Amino acid sequence: MPLAANESTKPNDLESFWMPFTSNRDFKQNPRLFVEAEGMHYITADGRRVLDGTSGLWCSNAGHRRKPIVDAIKKQAEVLDFAPAFQMGHPLSFEFASRLTQMIEGFDHVFFTNSGSESVDTALKIALAYQRARGQGTRTRLIGRERGYHGVGFGGISVGGIVGNRKQFGTLLNGVDHMRHTHDMEHNAYTKGEPDWGAHLADDLERIVALHDASTIAAVIVEPVAGSTGVLIPPKGYLQRLRDICDKHGILLIFDEVITGFGRLGTPFGSDYFGVKPDIFTTAKGITNATVPMGAVFCRDGIYDAFMDAPEGAIELFHGYTYSGHPLACAAGLATIDLYRDEGLFERAAELAPYWEDAMHSLKGSNHVIDIRNLGMVGAIELEGIAGKPTARAMDAFKQCYDKGLLVRTTGDIIALSPPLIVEKGQIDFIADTIGDVLRTLH
Repeated sequence: MPLAANESTKPNDLESFWMPFTSNRDFKQNPRLFVEAEGMHYITADGRRVLDGTSGLWCSNAGHRRKPIVDAIKKQAEVLDFAPAFQMGHPLSFEFASRLTQMIEGFDHVFFTNSGSESVDTALKIALAYQRARGQGTRTRLIGRERGYHGVGFGGISVGGIVGNRKQFGTLLNGVDHMRHTHDMEHNAYTKGEPDWGAHLADDLERIVALHDASTIAAVIVEPVAGSTGVLIPPKGYLQRLRDICDKHGILLIFDEVITGFGRLGTPFGSDYFGVKPDIFTTAKGITNATVPMGAVFCRDGIYDAFMDAPEGAIELFHGYTYSGHPLACAAGLATIDLYRDEGLFERAAELAPYWEDAMHSLKGSNHVIDIRNLGMVGAIELEGIAGKPTARAMDAFKQCYDKGLLVRTTGDIIALSPPLIVEKGQIDFIADTIGDVLRTLH
């Protein structure tokens, strides 16, 4: 039975919770609380329906409170609530790993984590350990990209390139360098889909190789589509050029697919959309439709095997988490990928993408808008910032959209959108119309 939105659902004290990535003082003066969700909508503590324009946090790809997933979690909790993954196991973790590797050719193993941040740090550690296992122990450097977001672990913020995520935490990991980002509004403003200009920006990796020497570089990590920094779409040919340079120098290529994985671009993974295969890629978010925290790191054929020359009975990789392959997460994940398949949600996203693109670009010329970007079922509307008040204009838009019944995401002065893949065309119209109304009166 749905939870009723009433006074009993409202906490009487907000102070104890230190909220993540939030202006705590501002929020607690005027809190925005969800108490229920179903399908495309959240329900607020005061009973209002809010359309989810962001799949929660890029993660509820099949919409909210989907019965097959809820039932699978309930059933599993009644049978096996937890099993250790160190020197033990349970059937669902092996079944889910097998099902995941069947979703993409050339990747024969997955390592389970609990989040995108953990997936990134796991991928980086596997890359370093793999180079060592194959006799390339001098390869210890990790290369990220400016404006990249790779979670909030120390590895992730070190290879990441968003200053706000880095500046409070000291010198971070040693031996990390960054390529330039691909965002260039002079050449690519208002591009629909992949920009024509910019494939050559991948050559910045050659500069870094010349500086450090290839023999010192273990891996390069990029998001196929840089999501959290504001939806930066890769130029045509850029990712393939990175792949070619990595192959030339024996460097592993890691894709961070925490956002692009599980249908966001109309394909199972971003690598399928772009036709470029990394050596390792990270996932989380949509892997369980966000119902139970989980992540998975996919490794191409041969990486796992490189570790199997360890002495008989020895642990091959000294890494893992208490909750790796958690039974409830695996049950949720199996039900989730079944739901994606049964409802054809990846194909649906591909079919809706042109309509989504037109809706996003219908906002061109709106008040304060300086760029619009889109790919698959992702979109971004970049606003001109207020001098001396970065992020203020977009945050004002966020609050006004919420008041009008729409949840959007803001990063800097960018409105980012990624609705659940069950979204209807009329709901896409509502998203565009609501943002258009807000922009007309936005200061």
